[in-house]
Amino acid sequence: MNIGKASEETGLPVKTIRYYEEIGLVAPERAGNGYRDFGPAELARLRLLAQARLMGFSLEECRSLIALEGDPARHSRDVRALAEQNLAAVRARISALEGLEARLSQLIERCHGDDTPDCAILDGLTHRTPTN
Repeated sequence: MNIGKASEETGLPVKTIRYYEEIGLVAPERAGNGYRDFGPAELARLRLLAQARLMGFSLEECRSLIALEGDPARHSRDVRALAEQNLAAVRARISALEGLEARLSQLIERCHGDDTPDCAILDGLTHRTPTN
């Protein structure tokens, strides 16, 4: 299967698939004409990458997941440990986003949103003291 069809099958942009090949996450066969030829194993790997990236796994964690997926002697505890580490990172990002949400809400609440030039949002973003 060519790269365009692999992109359609996996939902990954062609550019991303090329990048994954460049960094060694996938290694499609090459047809006689030099075009990439993605077989079932490479498609499965691309699907794994697509889903893992959606779940927030880093590229290095994806590399580990691919190695584990390809190892018939793997231990599920190793996969679980990676997933637990990723979950902790996701929770930390959620917490940080909740803090951003609270700060932005406060700034919006303090802004009059009228025709005057005074703006609590800009003051808050620049750490200026409001003029009023």
